[in-house]
Amino acid sequence: MKRILVDTSVWSLALRKKEKTDQEMRVINQLSKIINNLDMIIIGPIRQEILSGITDKKKYEELREKISIFEDFQLHTYDYELAAELFNECRKHGIQGSHIDYLICAVAINNDMSILTLDNDFQLYKKHMKLKIEKIA
Repeated sequence: MKRILVDTSVWSLALRKKEKTDQEMRVINQLSKIINNLDMIIIGPIRQEILSGITDKKKYEELREKISIFEDFQLHTYDYELAAELFNECRKHGIQGSHIDYLICAVAINNDMSILTLDNDFQLYKKHMKLKIEKIA
């Protein structure tokens, strides 16, 4: 079984955006396939990002309920430590990123996962770490 850590950018497209282009629908179909094959992984910080910024309480509760069926992958101290190392390494090369992005990278590296993302920053990170990124179908 392949394990794919699905980034917030993909979840936001699938769960928030109403009208979608053909390319966006291909991404959503790819996400559906990953979920149906039980290959999908989510971590708490991604869940937090998905739910952040929703000011309408009803919409927040609806979205929280939709994603509650997915269990969070357990994080460990070594994930946070590697995230800090990756942050420092990329910063040394002039690459800025969010702490959650580096945590996503660390979890993926530590657990031999690939990342499904629409965020081009991960291509920059990949230049300085052994990161596997899923191709968008």
